[in-house]
Amino acid sequence: MAKRIVVDPITRIEGHLRIEVEVDENNVIREAWSCIPLWRGFEVILKGRDPRDAGLMTQRFCGVCTYSHYEASILACENAFGVTPPPNARLVRNLIKSSQYLTDHIMHFYHLHGLDWADIVSALSGDPKKAVELAKSVHPDPWNCSETHYRAVQKRLTKFVKSGRLGPFANAYWGNPSFKLSPEANLVIVSHYLDALQISKIGAQMQAIFGGKNPHPQSLVVGGVSCVMDIKDAHRIGEYLFRLKEVKKFVDTAYIPDLLIAASYYKDEGLAGIGASVKNYLSYGGFPLDDEWHQTLLPKGVVKGADLANPLPLDEKKITEEVAHSWYAGEEKLHPYDGKTEPHYTGLDADRHVKGDEKYSWCKAPRYDNLPYEVGPLARFIVGYAQGDKRIKPLVDSTLKATGLPAKVLFSTLGRTAARGLETKLLADYTETWVNQLVANLKAGDDRTWTRCEVPRHAQGRGLTEAPRGALGHWLKIQDKVISNYQAVVPSTWNCSPRDAEKVRGPYEESLIGTRLANIEQPLEILRTIHSFDPCMACAVHVIDSRGKEIGRFKVL
Repeated sequence: MAKRIVVDPITRIEGHLRIEVEVDENNVIREAWSCIPLWRGFEVILKGRDPRDAGLMTQRFCGVCTYSHYEASILACENAFGVTPPPNARLVRNLIKSSQYLTDHIMHFYHLHGLDWADIVSALSGDPKKAVELAKSVHPDPWNCSETHYRAVQKRLTKFVKSGRLGPFANAYWGNPSFKLSPEANLVIVSHYLDALQISKIGAQMQAIFGGKNPHPQSLVVGGVSCVMDIKDAHRIGEYLFRLKEVKKFVDTAYIPDLLIAASYYKDEGLAGIGASVKNYLSYGGFPLDDEWHQTLLPKGVVKGADLANPLPLDEKKITEEVAHSWYAGEEKLHPYDGKTEPHYTGLDADRHVKGDEKYSWCKAPRYDNLPYEVGPLARFIVGYAQGDKRIKPLVDSTLKATGLPAKVLFSTLGRTAARGLETKLLADYTETWVNQLVANLKAGDDRTWTRCEVPRHAQGRGLTEAPRGALGHWLKIQDKVISNYQAVVPSTWNCSPRDAEKVRGPYEESLIGTRLANIEQPLEILRTIHSFDPCMACAVHVIDSRGKEIGRFKVL
C-alpha cells in the first residue's frame, strides 16, 4: 500500500519548498509533487513603473541571486532600448557576476548541500593521520591539511555536541545508512565546511569592489555600469585579483578534491542514475565574450533526451509557461511576453496534502517546445559537453578519467553536484582573463563605461542570461514609457515546475521517481537530490497586492 511522505519545509535552501512523495511497500518513490506554498507578486508591483528602475527592484526577488536578476532586468531594458554597453561595462559585469558564482557555488556545496553527503557525527571518529593520507591522495598540497588541524576540527565539533548547541548541525539524519563516506572522508570535508565560511566572505568582498555592496549590488545601469572610479583605480583592481587568487586556491585544493572523494564513495548512485530528472537540458548562455553575445563562456543551446550526439540550437519562441496545475487563473500556454500573473488559490485537500490532480503550487510550469527542461550547472555542462566546447569538454573528460566513471554518470544527483564544482573551477581559472582585458583597455586609453540611451515610448525586450542556479529570463513590455507587463521565469521555476496540462512532471518531481529511501522517517535521499538543484524559492514568499498592501503573514513551523 502506498504511503504519503511530506517534507515541509525543505531546509538549507532559499525560501520555502514542500515536497510530497508516495512510496511503495519497498520504500521506493512512485509519485512526487513539488509545491511552492507562498506567492511571488513582483510582476504586479512592477506595472506602471519606469523600466530603468526594474533592475533594482527585481534583484530583491532573492538575497542570494541578487546580481543575476539585476543583470537580467538591465539586459531586458537594453534589448528594448536597442543599446549596447561598451566593452569595459561587459567586462566589469562579468567580474561582478563571477564573484557571485564563485561565492554561491562554494556556499552551496559546503553549507547547503554538503551535509547531505557528509556525516558530522562520523567525522568525530575519524583518524586524523588517515584523513591527511586521504586528502593527499587526491591533491599533492590539500587545503589546510594536517593532523593538528583535523584534531582541532574534531575538538570543535565535540564541543558543539556536548554543549547541545549544534546550530546548523542540529536535527539532521546522522547515522542514516545512505551516508557512505568513511569517517576520515567526513572529517576532511567537514573541516572544509568550516573553512568555506571564510572563503564565502572573501567572495562577497570581490562583488562589492565593483558592485558597490553585497548583497544587492548597485553599479549596473541601462547602457553600462556606474563604478567608473573603481575601474580606474589600480588598487581596487588589485584587491579583486588578490581575493580571486585566494578563492581559486580553495577551489583547486579543497572543493575539487572533495568532489573526487565524494565521487569515489557515491559512484554506484551515479552509475544507477539516481536523481536523473527529465534528461532535457537548456541553457541561455552566460558571461559574454564579445559585446553582441555571439560567444559566451557558458554555452547556449539545448540537449533533448540526454542525446549528447545531437545538441540543438536554442529557439526563444518555443518557451512557454502554463498554469494547469498552478494556483493561477487561466489554462492557455503563453510566451513570457504575453504572460499573466493572476492568482487563483484553491488550497490543499482535507488531509492537508496537495491536490495532485488539480492545482497545487504557486510555481508556474515553464516548457520548451512543450517539454520540461532542467536548467543549472549540469544543464550548462551537458550542453557544452555535447557541443564539444573547448573548455568544458576537456574539463569533464579529465574528471571522468580521474574517477574512472563513464559519461552517463552525469545524468544523476552526483553528476549535478559535480557539474557545479567543475563550473566553479572553470570560472576561477578564466576570470583573470577579464581583469587583464579590462586593464589592457584602460592602458590603451579606452575608459568608456556607458552608452547614452533613452526610454522608448513603446517597445519590448528580454534579458536572457545564466544565474548560478540556471537559465534566467526577464521579459518586459513598455507602453507610454512605463512597464505594461513584466514576466520573470527564474531557474527554480523551470526546475520546480509542477505537472503541465499533459500531466508531465517537472524536473524536481521526476528526479525523485524510483529513489529508494533507506529510512522513511529520515528522507535523506529526497534532500540530497532536491538540494543538488540548489533550490531558490525566495521569489515565492512575497504576498502583496497591487497597492503594496500586506495580505497576510505566514509562519512555517
